[in-house]
Amino acid sequence: MKASKQSIGRAVDQPNTQTRFYLFHGPDEAQSRALGQRLAKALEATKFIVAAAAVKSDPASLADEAGAMSLFGGARAIWIEPAGDDIAAGVEALLEAPAPESPVVAIAGALRKTSPLLKLAEASPHALAFAAYLPEGHDAERMVIDVGRGFGLKISNSVAARIAGSAGNDQALVGQELQKLALYVDASPHSPKELDHDAIDAVGTDTAEGDVMRLADLALSGEVEALAEELSRLPSGGSEGIPVVRSLQRRLMMLAPARARVERGERPDAVMTSLGKSLFWKDKAMVGRMLVQWDAERLTRVAARAGQLERDLMFSPAPEQESLGEELLAIAREARRR
Repeated sequence: MKASKQSIGRAVDQPNTQTRFYLFHGPDEAQSRALGQRLAKALEATKFIVAAAAVKSDPASLADEAGAMSLFGGARAIWIEPAGDDIAAGVEALLEAPAPESPVVAIAGALRKTSPLLKLAEASPHALAFAAYLPEGHDAERMVIDVGRGFGLKISNSVAARIAGSAGNDQALVGQELQKLALYVDASPHSPKELDHDAIDAVGTDTAEGDVMRLADLALSGEVEALAEELSRLPSGGSEGIPVVRSLQRRLMMLAPARARVERGERPDAVMTSLGKSLFWKDKAMVGRMLVQWDAERLTRVAARAGQLERDLMFSPAPEQESLGEELLAIAREARRR
């Protein structure tokens, strides 16, 4: 069954006991992960992680694991992340098996409309599928306000808009930023505090971290020397990898449809004009150059590599900053080819 933006909140906060498989997919993996965590909280369940590779090699094992009793009592949620079409056979066995003890939660990135896993989830009355996209406008502001409430922050619309913009509307980055700001203003759910622009000026994302987010744009612009200099300034053992990769992915998501319009015959300057207010004025010249430098096929290849890099950084026990730098420099060199 396919869930809508209007129904997904109720679906995870008041879960249907007949639903045995939840598929959270789409480009906003942070939102997918947050929905899965809300579901686990509503079920009062602990996460039991199962690797997609294990399901692929033994599809029947997923139904077996979901049907097993917990050794220590209490509810469980079988958690698969990252998930993809390689678990489709296991999910099919799960949906055909007797009612399990534990539901299965799969966190996937963007799936094709023809994805076997997506088709299974949307067709079954015992499954729920929801596509998560980065929020925009007022939806992004509401997301920031809702996330902030969990940290005990009272956030006005103007402050929410600023935080959403600095984090690129990425819920994971918003959560990290608001957690830091809550500590700064000494807020908690039991002692809520107002968050104002002064606090953001002191420790917010649009101070030091703003430079980190430039790395993706330097790479896509082909600015090899400037990129290498910025990379050399990153602190060793830093945690900038995921924010930088997601910044790269957001820029690619904006460029891909714009470039497709150019390849259908539209003039680049006309496409840039139509982007209008969706672009910060300082970025317009740079994005215009990117639109000429990159064709659709090469953008697709970069997007695939960015997704793999994100997974490597997330699931490696000790992410190597060198892999981030190497990939960004490879992108910058590729940008210069045209």
